Amino acid sequence: WVDYPDAPAELAILRRKCPHAPETLARQIVAFTQRLRALDLFKAPGVAESLDWAEALLALDCLVLDPQMVADTLGVLLKYQDDVAAISPAVASRLIAEARAEGVTP
Repeated sequence: WVDYPDAPAELAILRRKCPHAPETLARQIVAFTQRLRALDLFKAPGVAESLDWAEALLALDCLVLDPQMVADTLGVLLKYQDDVAAISPAVASRLIAEARAEGVTP
């Protein structure tokens, strides 16, 4: 079993695999995904899912995370419907706020 990478390592992976992602969005994706992994989910998202999510967000011209975009795309990041349902709008909003706060700092 290989553990999930820490935030700096995951950001480096995301930058390498999705070089066209805006820096702020890339940081927010990593911060949001790292926080999701701390929740009690059946299957926490791996790096592959965060990369898929980044590509989906870019395809939708997303520049920053917002509650509606997260709600619309959470199924890309989480593979089980119970996990998607567990992320209420309030939880998503809190995670987004934390990710935004972390995502704007180097």
